[in-house]
Amino acid sequence: VTITTRLLVSHLSGIRHYEKDIAKVKEEKEKANRAFKLTKPNQDKEQKEKDGKGTEKTDSVKPKKEHEGEVKSRNSKPGRRDKEFEQEEYYLKEKFESVIESLKIFKNDPLFFKPGDQFLYSTYGFTLLSAVVERVSGQKFTDYMLNMFRDLDMLSTVLDDNEAMIYNRARCYVYNKKGRLVNAPYVDNSYKWAGGGFLSSVGDLLKFGNALLYSYQAGQFKNTNGKLLPGYLKPDTVAMMWTPVPKTEVSWDRDGKYAMAWAVVEKKQQYGFCRQQRHYASHTGGAVGASSVLLILPEELDSEAIDTALVAPPRGVIVSIICNMQSVSLNSTALKIAREFDKEKWAQ
Repeated sequence: VTITTRLLVSHLSGIRHYEKDIAKVKEEKEKANRAFKLTKPNQDKEQKEKDGKGTEKTDSVKPKKEHEGEVKSRNSKPGRRDKEFEQEEYYLKEKFESVIESLKIFKNDPLFFKPGDQFLYSTYGFTLLSAVVERVSGQKFTDYMLNMFRDLDMLSTVLDDNEAMIYNRARCYVYNKKGRLVNAPYVDNSYKWAGGGFLSSVGDLLKFGNALLYSYQAGQFKNTNGKLLPGYLKPDTVAMMWTPVPKTEVSWDRDGKYAMAWAVVEKKQQYGFCRQQRHYASHTGGAVGASSVLLILPEELDSEAIDTALVAPPRGVIVSIICNMQSVSLNSTALKIAREFDKEKWAQ
């Protein structure tokens, strides 16, 4: 088989996630699909009733199972554990000196399916991707990333290194089986730097979101007389990253599809004066004792603003939330916040 970097960033490689038993993975997928099919008619009925009243549905359909240990917090009780966080490999304490060395965890395991055939979220797919970056760049993946963070002015984003003294590092918490709040267990994330091994701040994530949004929109503005600096990435590159990839899915937002390392919801409206689906990109994150989300809602620019350069990028709303608590669902909250700010801006 052939596994490309595009397959890796879209989770179509067939490389396993934390669960080693393919039968259990298939069973969970079938359960999620059945649950979605059962709830879909009711959701459609509710939506038609809302659409008939001229109201807009502001919350996306949320799935039963969410990526990286996220669960729907409004329906969960303290102490309830998501099955994903029961996987032993979440709690590895071994320190790996390089990303190449960490490949030994999964490199001899069989693929779950032929690359390109199915979607399966895989942290280890990104571990392999980091090894590719290391070989192509000729430097350690961690050094490469830290240099990139410096270019992006993300000076508070560092490796989640247990030994290092990191200013303002937050304590992380989980609920135990009795529903009591306790300190999260000790883990070493050196086996998955690319898939969950960095510490950051809300401010740094906002800088990252602005850099991407600027890059995405910079090519759309005309008549700027060379006043606009180029984006960190080419506009076409970001557009490609934010284009849904066939055969993918997003567990934390049923409106979306997976693109390249981002979940993307496309602009869509089926009926006049009914629900409008705005284009946005987001990604959630979950770790032992922590949850996060970064959501980017680009502004829909009119042709006059673009042609006359009356405004400059980035234009839109970016929401970043970091929580030092495990298994907190944040994507729908981020989307509601983004829509409120977007609504307020247009009201002015």
